[in-house]
Amino acid sequence: MPVTTVTTIAELRDRLDAARAAEQRVGFVPTMGFLHEGHASLMRAARAETDVVVTSIFVNPLQFAPHEDLDAYPRDLAGDAALAEDNGVDLLFVPSGGEMYPGRMRTSVSVGEVAAPLEGHSRPTHFDGVATVVTKLFAIVGPCRAYFGEKDFQQLAVVRTMVRDLSIPVEVVGCPTVREADGLAMSSRNAYLTPEQRAASPVVHRALRTGVAAIEAGATDPAEVRAAMAALIDAEPLAELDYAEVVDAATLAVPDPLEGTLRLLVAARFGAARLIDNVGASVGATAEAASTEGSST
Repeated sequence: MPVTTVTTIAELRDRLDAARAAEQRVGFVPTMGFLHEGHASLMRAARAETDVVVTSIFVNPLQFAPHEDLDAYPRDLAGDAALAEDNGVDLLFVPSGGEMYPGRMRTSVSVGEVAAPLEGHSRPTHFDGVATVVTKLFAIVGPCRAYFGEKDFQQLAVVRTMVRDLSIPVEVVGCPTVREADGLAMSSRNAYLTPEQRAASPVVHRALRTGVAAIEAGATDPAEVRAAMAALIDAEPLAELDYAEVVDAATLAVPDPLEGTLRLLVAARFGAARLIDNVGASVGATAEAASTEGSST
């Protein structure tokens, strides 16, 4: 079926309320557009598990700091609509800025300590913007299953915490990271990479795998694992490390010594592109760590 583009909140609510009244399950994939195979995998998951699939495309100004790439963020609505249609989306919600924010926003959502480290430290206003727009989108879409990629692992943790704390009637589904053949996590911002930077960018994934290897070899000192990842990034002339960290996968706190189910996260700049990625690991459970990473391809 051809995808139907909806531009107003009222129309989307009417359509989805009617679907739920007919006992149809709603699947929701929120995006900022410039869609790629990673987004497509979320759409296919929603298609397989729900009856009506809606994807939103909205470049949210609240999550960009003044010096960041809001105006330059890549956009391709025609291509996005074609990809959405090819992957089973029923409704493409493409609101204008005025539709989403008709006046000055006086309300924001802050998720506390889960949003504070890592991306929160590097981009202090980012997660308030994410949490606010996602709360607004959930209020518009209504009860649903919402699909997010694990590539933005901290964002997924923020959304899950917000939904739990605010009793929002949305089931948040995390889906594995989709990678290029050389390990680079798919991202809309990969479009910023020059050919030379693109050739160097898989060092991010290699650094993460180096950290996992250190844990599998018995490392329990988080500083040792951080240093192993950072050394690989620092050795790449085109990369500038923002952070390399290993945290508890549930709380995002740094356990010392390392124990339990962990997440290793890296952020690095390649010129205009800032790339983030992560993989899972477990202390004393090499097979589980390998399985976690294997599911990300």
